Amino acid sequence: MGKRPGHCYRECDRPAFVRKKYIHRQPASRIINFDMGNPKGEFEVEVSLVGLERCQIRHQALEAARIASNRDMGKTTGRMNYHLRIRVKPYHYLRENKMISGAGADRVQDGMRKAWGKVIGIAARVRPNQPLITIRVNPRHVKEAMQALKKAAPKLPTPCRVVFDKIDPDLKRRMGYAN
Repeated sequence: MGKRPGHCYRECDRPAFVRKKYIHRQPASRIINFDMGNPKGEFEVEVSLVGLERCQIRHQALEAARIASNRDMGKTTGRMNYHLRIRVKPYHYLRENKMISGAGADRVQDGMRKAWGKVIGIAARVRPNQPLITIRVNPRHVKEAMQALKKAAPKLPTPCRVVFDKIDPDLKRRMGYAN
């Protein structure tokens, strides 16, 4: 039986469930590396991908966004010229009450109302305007960092925006980014 689509788990419709005590088989997280590039480098500019809505992001989506942005940064700038960090961690356990599906299944099983379900995955809970991915670069690689974050945005279930966290105002004006 395949996984349900991501939009089934996008809404934060239940209280967060993070207690490992009651979970017998904990699912492994797809994303294990949260820092890529050169974490000890001295960089002047910090650019972030910000989620605009409250939602849950499954660990598969976070891993897909990480791969897309990291691969683009590695190709365009080189591995030692950036530091990419995933800023959210998947802690919330997703549960699913499996039901019989197929022809005639509606007559066989009605299911239970508000059933507990088994753990099928983990997700990160995101608040509005929370940074999801941050890239630190030098001024000459700002456009590449913004492009990498724009490639990661469609992988996530919330509308996203690219913002500057740390930049010199004169440099921002010279680059043509007013505000």
